[in-house]
Amino acid sequence: MKLITSKILKEFDLNSFRTDLSLYLRICEFFKMKIENKEIPPHSLLPSTRNLAEKLSVSRSTIIKAYDFLILEGFIESKKGAGYWVSDRETYFSPHEEIDEEINYPELSKKGKSFQENVSLINSTSEKFVAFRPGLPPLDIFPVNQWKKLSNLYWRNIKSSALSYSDSSGIEALKKNIANYLNLIRGIKCDHHQVIIVSGSLQSLYLVGNALLNTGDTMVMENPTFPNVHSIFRSLQANIKALPIDDEGIMLDKLQLTEKEKPKLLHVTPSNHYPTGIQMSKKRKLEVLEWAHKNESIIIENDYDHEISNWRTKNESLFSLDHENRTVYLGTFNRLLHPSIRLGYMVVPYYLLEVIKALQKHSHRFVSPSNQVVMSQFIEKNHLYNHVKNVVSIAEERKEIFLKNFKEHFNENITIKPSQARSLHILAELPDTISDKEISNVFYHQNIIAHPYSKCFINTEKEGLIFGYSCVRNPVISKKINKMARIFNPKSEELLQH
Repeated sequence: MKLITSKILKEFDLNSFRTDLSLYLRICEFFKMKIENKEIPPHSLLPSTRNLAEKLSVSRSTIIKAYDFLILEGFIESKKGAGYWVSDRETYFSPHEEIDEEINYPELSKKGKSFQENVSLINSTSEKFVAFRPGLPPLDIFPVNQWKKLSNLYWRNIKSSALSYSDSSGIEALKKNIANYLNLIRGIKCDHHQVIIVSGSLQSLYLVGNALLNTGDTMVMENPTFPNVHSIFRSLQANIKALPIDDEGIMLDKLQLTEKEKPKLLHVTPSNHYPTGIQMSKKRKLEVLEWAHKNESIIIENDYDHEISNWRTKNESLFSLDHENRTVYLGTFNRLLHPSIRLGYMVVPYYLLEVIKALQKHSHRFVSPSNQVVMSQFIEKNHLYNHVKNVVSIAEERKEIFLKNFKEHFNENITIKPSQARSLHILAELPDTISDKEISNVFYHQNIIAHPYSKCFINTEKEGLIFGYSCVRNPVISKKINKMARIFNPKSEELLQH
């Protein structure tokens, strides 16, 4: 944070603003003008109320009132003991304000416009607080020292040649260790050459989608599903067929196609459906494979937290049951270690291998080799297995505390939906008369994250909230649920109509 300069304050002139305005409003107008003109940048620290009152020769109460008004309008923020500072520019600037409409630019591509239109479907990744954000593992138990030790070792022994370009599909050592790891943990037998290193599941979906789909091509997905999955394939302008799920998984018998519609792709989350936690039965998996055979389709098996949902249980993957090499298997370390690591992988049928590599070379080129080497060592030295064991243990403990506190504080208006699979999130269902988007927004402004269930639906909607409990320490869980209850219970009657 930068303290605003006295030069800016010297420019303040009470008579330069409307004299019919109150003194505190004239002070507000001065700061708003300077902030909007970018003369006072985001994160700048404002003078204390006492110092500013002395500089402007006004009462301190006038400055407090002015600051309170600026906070209300989103121009500045305040935290006890930390003073007042200018809010992030995004809260009051629109990128459209920077575009000169008198200048002619080329028209955006249809695909570019499509991605721009659908970006709002993606669950935000810029949230500053973690309680109760879904998709986050217990960040506080990540073995930082082990990772740091391996990282230091890498840089201590680095050769200059290793600082050059790297293989787009990933370094061989990591691919071999992932292939061995999947064989031991998941029963997946694959050639390490089939393993492609990516930054995460979203990139995997983007690559596979671009490899297979032309505009208007048909693809099938579960309904509900990850909003990010919907966003990717809608942006790629696919003809999306969203099918309901039952207790065994996706209901392919509900698919209705015209003579011209031939599905190229099917996206499923069989070991732990998001967000309901339903696990696809073996019978349904075999039906899915038979369906893919008949339709000559490719399956994306998104196994986003297989280590958690399949811990010490035998749950065969679609990939391991597939004898026609039609399955792309997606995994990620971002949901298991921490999102900032930006490391994931997919196991790709040979049929798609070269086109996926070509797409990588034309886009991100390669994932950081240093992270790949350290991840490879992390797997090889058994740190990953031990960490997963700790994650499962801590997650179970925090889930129990979450459920206990939740049941104590909430009435019948919000109920936890039982899950077949072990997971790092919980789905709470709401009556259709209560808007989950509105409640989620209210919680957000109180530094609590709960993703709306309705956002997971494509052509139908149900109301609910998705909570990620595992990333929150035990005392904070109780505190945050208590806060949620105080917010929700008075609001629930008010939100019964939407």
